[in-house]
Amino acid sequence: MTNFFPRSIRRIALSALLFVPAQMAFVACTNLTEVPQDALTPDNAFHSDAEVLAGVASVYAGLRSTMWEYYNLSEISTDEMIVPTRGQDWYDNGRWLEIYKQNWTANSGSTLEDVNGAWNNLFSGVARANLMIDVITKAGGPTAPQTLAELRTLRAWYYYMLMDFFGGVPLVTNTKVEATARVSRDSVFRFIESELNATRTVLPATRPSDQTGRLTAGAANAILAGLYLNAQVYTGTVTAGGLTKGTARWADAIAAADRVINGGQYSLATNWRKNFTPDNHDSPENIFVITHTNAQPDLGMSLPMRTLHYNMLSVQGGPWNGFASIADTYNAFDPADKRREMFLVGPQNSFDTGLPVKDRGGNPLVFTVTIGNENQAAENEGPRFNKFVPLPTALSGASHPNNFPFFRLAEMYLIKAEAMNELGQTAGAITQANIIRDRQFSPAKPLSGGLSQSELRTAIFNERLFEFDAEAKRRQDMIRAGTYTSARRFKAAGSANKILFPIPFTQIASNPLLVQNPGY
Repeated sequence: MTNFFPRSIRRIALSALLFVPAQMAFVACTNLTEVPQDALTPDNAFHSDAEVLAGVASVYAGLRSTMWEYYNLSEISTDEMIVPTRGQDWYDNGRWLEIYKQNWTANSGSTLEDVNGAWNNLFSGVARANLMIDVITKAGGPTAPQTLAELRTLRAWYYYMLMDFFGGVPLVTNTKVEATARVSRDSVFRFIESELNATRTVLPATRPSDQTGRLTAGAANAILAGLYLNAQVYTGTVTAGGLTKGTARWADAIAAADRVINGGQYSLATNWRKNFTPDNHDSPENIFVITHTNAQPDLGMSLPMRTLHYNMLSVQGGPWNGFASIADTYNAFDPADKRREMFLVGPQNSFDTGLPVKDRGGNPLVFTVTIGNENQAAENEGPRFNKFVPLPTALSGASHPNNFPFFRLAEMYLIKAEAMNELGQTAGAITQANIIRDRQFSPAKPLSGGLSQSELRTAIFNERLFEFDAEAKRRQDMIRAGTYTSARRFKAAGSANKILFPIPFTQIASNPLLVQNPGY
């Protein structure tokens, strides 16, 4: 739930959430034709300003669901994170290692749990947006154009994530409850592009401080920049043999990034960590975020819980001691790079007391760089990402108030650098990349001006790892670079079709118009 709505509005929004997903999520994935009597519709709800505002809040609230399935699949299927089995912990019928090793099928454990959850949550977001777009369109009023732009941008973002995971999906822009066939991935791409180009000129450049997290023109432009960065993937064709790339949109990526960079609304945080701390709500760099709060239990993030050891924090239930990194990724960071400090390795201290922590056996807790056996890992094995620093006084494990950034200004510079390099503007690209490196090294350690286009391509790919580790960017980057299904530690080379997730068997069973992705 977002923190820019009054508490009374949040209560109404929470009641809305009890009904909207159950009914409206069927828009794209079932052949249900009768709307239940308790379903929220434009005709039986949203009669007051408070109800309308609550409905808009519910569309934002759906973003919080992306912090589990969408985030986990985006990270654990790459070289950034692994969830090793630790004794009886984190086995879950093998689903976590299945994600890391990309061994999923259309009917396997991780697909039925995680991939299916992502599909349902993202389409629930689409359905909520469609419902509120219908409401606002019928209600009209002086604020309607800007609110509609806000809702259309949110819907475009949900479709962006669906396209990213599944390729072509059902494209639904109304509140009808009926089975719908998939459209091509390129069609979804063009829909997102059209929506964002329409809304970016209507959304405000800034929001008041009490509306932190609500979309601005900068957010729409940032999404466009990401869309164009990945255009060759998103407009390409995936077969069982892999990807045939589509048309590059490098110049468009630069133009979208420049609209953010030159817009005057954002600046790089002097301290990189400020973008991720519990008080990062006033970060000058974060463009589009999921806002979290510690005002109520379970309205915050749980990322610190997933990685920290059980005894490092006394928050209710304690951390979960699961997610870790692999040695190759940790060792890729230059020891002089301040961003390496996001990892926890070596002797560990309590976040509550600052005193040394012991493991469950009473021994000093020392995080190792290496994991010996991913199937039988010890509780202290593996570097832990501590990018999103926990709040020791959090009310629950899922109430850390750190905002999660979908897009930051730093990415606009690196998108521009990558696009310029692909257009042969290597010298200018190096300048853009060094803007990001400059705040991380003292003394400075810029990229060399003598790099070739190929060498710089690799350097920018690596720079994105250093800058965005744990921000759910790596899967897109690895697919774009052609390394996603390659062999790595604890993982053999995989099938090239795995750059798309399968349509879960449960979705195809409920919607006969759906067609499975190639190779599944």
